[in-house]
Formats: sequence, C-alpha cells, structure tokens
Amino acid sequence: MSHSHKKKVIIVGGGAAGFFTAINIAEKHPHYEVLVLEKTNKLLSKVKVSGGGRCNVTNARQQPSELTPFYPRGGKKLYTVFKEFSTADMVRWLGDRGVKTHTEADLRMFPTSNSSQTIIDCFTGEAARLGVKVIQNCGVKHIEATEHQWSLVTSQGPMIADKLIIATGSAPSVWGFLSQLGLDLVPPVPSLFTFNIKDLRISGLMGTSFSEVNIRITGTKLEEAGPMLITHWGLSGPAVLKLSAWGARELAEKNYHFHILVNYLGKESNAEVRQWFDQQKQDHPKRKVLNYPPGELTRRFWEQLCKYCEIAEEDNFGEITKKQVNKLTEELTQGLYEVKGKSTFKEEFVTSGGVALSEVDLKTFEARNFPNLYLAGEVLDIDALTGGFNFQACWSAGWVISEHI
Repeated sequence: MSHSHKKKVIIVGGGAAGFFTAINIAEKHPHYEVLVLEKTNKLLSKVKVSGGGRCNVTNARQQPSELTPFYPRGGKKLYTVFKEFSTADMVRWLGDRGVKTHTEADLRMFPTSNSSQTIIDCFTGEAARLGVKVIQNCGVKHIEATEHQWSLVTSQGPMIADKLIIATGSAPSVWGFLSQLGLDLVPPVPSLFTFNIKDLRISGLMGTSFSEVNIRITGTKLEEAGPMLITHWGLSGPAVLKLSAWGARELAEKNYHFHILVNYLGKESNAEVRQWFDQQKQDHPKRKVLNYPPGELTRRFWEQLCKYCEIAEEDNFGEITKKQVNKLTEELTQGLYEVKGKSTFKEEFVTSGGVALSEVDLKTFEARNFPNLYLAGEVLDIDALTGGFNFQACWSAGWVISEHI
C-alpha cells in the first residue's frame, strides 16, 4: 500500500469508549485519519449524567486483583487489560491533560471540579487538537467486510474504513449487525436495577435507610450485604444493586418475580436478636418497646414494624409475649418480601450481555475472526457495579486498542 493513502480508522459511537479510543489512536498514530460517528446529536451522554452530573470517572483501587471482583461479567478476563492500563494510569492521563481528580471515602474518583463537563471538555478538546473528525446524527445502517477493509452504509452516505472500531454501548441495532456478521452474542439483560415491592411493612417510609443489611434471594445462591434504602417503588441502595448485577441473568429468567429475605440487622442471627429481647425484658421491663429500636434502625421503621407485629404503643418489654418476640425476631432477621418487577436505577443504566468476550483477543481487542475489527466498552459482554468500574473498562480497552492497532 502506498504511503499517499492515509489509513482511515472509523469509530462507531461517540461515548466514553469511542472518544477515549479515538484520542489515543490519533495521538499515537498521527498518520491515521480518525473519524468518530455518533448517531444522536449528543456526545458522551453517559459521561454527562454519571455520578449525578459529577462524573465518577474511575476508582481508586489500583491493582487488577482489587478491580476484577467488581465485574459480574468480564471479571478475571480483564486482569491483563487492567495490568496494561490501570486506574492509576487513567488518573495520570487526565492529570497530564490538566484534569485533577479526587477520591471519596468509598474510593470513587471524580474530577476535582465536581463537574462531568470537565471530562467532556477534556475529551472533545483533545479530539479537536489531534484532528479527530466527529460526525453527529450519523447512524450506521449496515457494515460488511470487503477484502482488506470495512464498508459502512450510514445515514450520511457510504464510507470505507481500513480499521473499524465498534464502541456503541448497549445499542440493540448494532448487536443485530454484529450477530449477522457471525459474532457470538450473549443476549443482553438489564443490570443495576431496584426491586419493586408493594408491602405494608415499608409503605410510606421512602427515604429510610439502613447502614448494613443482608439480603438473600430465595431459591438461589444470591446473597449480598450492604446499605439499603426504601424508595417509592420498593427497595434500592448498594445491597440491592449488587444483587441485581450478580443476578442479572437469573432474575431476568424469573421475569423479575421472586422473593427476598431481609436481615435488617446485618449479621445478627435469630438467636442473638431473641437474646437481645430477653435482655431488655430482664433489664428494662418498663421501657416501651416502640421507643427502643434495636441496632441502628430508625424510629419510624421500628414503629411500623411493631404495629405490623401487633405491638401497641403502650406495650413495654416486660409485657410482650413469646409469640410477639418470635414474630419480631423473624421480621428483623428474615423478613420475607415479594418482588414484582424492577425499576432502572437513576440514569446509570447498564446492560449485562453483548458480544461474547471469547470473540475478541483481549491483548488487542481485535475480533478473533475478523481482522481490522475492534470492539470496546459496553458493546462487549462486560459490566460492573457502580463506582467508576464501567468507565475504567472503556478507558483500558481504548488504550489497549490504540497501542496495538
């Protein structure tokens, strides 16, 4: 091939993975012509809304082995990818381009400006500086391989690419093309959702939070601990979101109709809670039950639970029956709730599923059976818990592609 022909790299998708890949390719390979196609008129839309508009850009955990447990899909396979481009490398990359970051107590990292616009401006600015061409409102209708190139049919006419990178996130239409090409797809299902529950025990208590509960999904091995929140729709918070991610496939198969057992006191066993009641009976028989919630339970929640267990306002610890103690203990340590449906968690919509990781060589992110075709980000069967992990998978893939393209 003569040098007069500049290699043309087309990146489909103007989101996190697409932009980061484009910038790094343009920087390392100035002789390539780099083009980003975005089907909407919005660039980096998930970056914009991430972290409530602050952009949870990455996570302070630095070792690959500390990161992989946060990926229900992708997990250990990503170890070598994070070795090549780590969260610390991303922090350095941003710092070199004038974007300072800070770490919160839960190890999530944000731009110090606390505005996602800082990240967007950095990415769009770098792309412009490096001559990356971005075409908006350009949807891809069809892709096919020609002898050494890829030909695309787009809403803005036909295009030819020497190298094609698909970074379309969870876009069903693109999964359609890829599956027609012959790539193996894991059927996408939602991940990171909240549980819809209509129940007297929690109704009217939206906003009530618990610092550490334990939740099990009956008939499965799924179990998680962590903070929980009562919402208008039912239950949310880290413990619920983690369950939804690890159980994404199983819960989809159940059509989001299942039962959970909640221990509001975290690790406290049935026996320990019963012992606590006996202690109260012995030491404070005259205390009113409603005034003394166990653990860190809120007064409102405890009053509602007591009423549900038929304990009156004037009942004191000395008077409650063994039957009432049993009922309260059961409600506290293994309350059974029926879940009927799910709600999307804020705007941080994530899907589990996509192109099977076995289809790409993770040393380069090139498709094993299709030379010059690369995949990055959520189009792959990679997804993570919240905390900056989904973005880090995009950054690392983009970097690896730019190194090996």
